[in-house]
Amino acid sequence: MSTFDPDALECLAAIVEEGGFERAAQRLSITQSAVSQRLRALEAQIGTVLIVRSRPLKPTSAGQLLLKHTKQLRLLRADLERDLKELAPSSTGGAREEERISIAVNADSIATWALPALNDLARQGLPLEIIHDDQDFTQDWLREGHVVGCVTTLKQALRGCKVVPLGAMPYVAVAHADFARAHCPQGLNPHNFRELPFIAFNRKDDGQSEFVAKAFGLKRVQLNQLFVPSSEGQVRAVLAGWGVSVVAELLVRGLLERGELVNIAPGYALPIQLYWHCWNLESEVLDQLTAALTRSAGSALVNG
Repeated sequence: MSTFDPDALECLAAIVEEGGFERAAQRLSITQSAVSQRLRALEAQIGTVLIVRSRPLKPTSAGQLLLKHTKQLRLLRADLERDLKELAPSSTGGAREEERISIAVNADSIATWALPALNDLARQGLPLEIIHDDQDFTQDWLREGHVVGCVTTLKQALRGCKVVPLGAMPYVAVAHADFARAHCPQGLNPHNFRELPFIAFNRKDDGQSEFVAKAFGLKRVQLNQLFVPSSEGQVRAVLAGWGVSVVAELLVRGLLERGELVNIAPGYALPIQLYWHCWNLESEVLDQLTAALTRSAGSALVNG
């Protein structure tokens, strides 16, 4: 069975992760010419193109398979590093920049329960990279081999992966108290939602329209939306009186208790069920990631 040059595999991963040859060369501390040569050698060994030279650069199907293989090698090296540290605590080893362990997590989880879950692993030196995306799209990162695991709303496991239910994150509709008194004194209802500006995360975010549709039994809704690509930024925009927003209750619990924000649809909360997906491999690092995330989610999210 053919073996692949680890440096060439890391070149492939760096090109995809950094979005180009120049930045890949900078990350790997080699010349851009050396990056190109290693990629060509790997493509010659495989017998097919691995990178589509488009904007942005994209891996081919074969490239995605090798990216997944590279991530698996990183996991093996991370497991070895942890075992060696236990045997030789004074060891000054450590993962290289290109050996990051990447996971995809939705922004609301990052802003609430997910980072505390990873505290111990980060402090122990695990070279984590957290990629954020909408919870409906984080699984794409796992499917394409860019990450070893993801937090997503999708229940169906990908081939070669396992899935663990994390719990439900309730979402509520909130506004600043002054805005609510001026624009929706009776709260959010089927007659006024069209006139209210809603603050969404980005154009992928359908949480605002899903909340309104389910709260009032509507099939389709059209909202007047502003976009702020940050969970905390959405809350700051609401506090500044930009409009209303449907956000994770965990994120605004304190503000609601202090009266700085008000729940403008107190009779309804939208529960979003989250799942942790990861490769089905024997890996201490993966097991520790899974245990840490499920433990934190178990205390922060709603069961069922």
